Amino acid sequence: MKVVYNNLNPIWRPFRISLRTLCGGDVEKPIKVDCYDHHNSGSHDLIGSFKTTLAEFECINPKKSMKKSYKNSGVVSYSLLLQIVREYTFLDYIMGGCQINFTIAIDFTGSNGDPRSPQSLHYISPEGYNEYLAAICRRRDAVSLMNN
Repeated sequence: MKVVYNNLNPIWRPFRISLRTLCGGDVEKPIKVDCYDHHNSGSHDLIGSFKTTLAEFECINPKKSMKKSYKNSGVVSYSLLLQIVREYTFLDYIMGGCQINFTIAIDFTGSNGDPRSPQSLHYISPEGYNEYLAAICRRRDAVSLMNN
């Protein structure tokens, strides 16, 4: 949060912080806020502090609170805009009815060898699938099960 200079009624710029970072995701967990009068010398004066659970509270200076005429050092208020961001999984999309077109490509780089050679990863065997084709079929079968 940035310092607001020379202002008795500061309005701070909005900032973002995750609920997990702020209060561990627990909206009932007390959050302590300290308000200081900033000095370039580094000896900042405490204006007051408060604990809150995401609400509006008076800012109380414990040293001043003993005086009969003292009410508060101000009221701190804030507006809270919560945005819950959900990261969807592949299965969430499928279960939600998302249609996916299935395309697979094989890189026939020369370093993989001649597909007519039994030593090649791309060998086209008359006896069955090569490693690439077997892997593709396994993926196809797994995805097609989700199409029901």
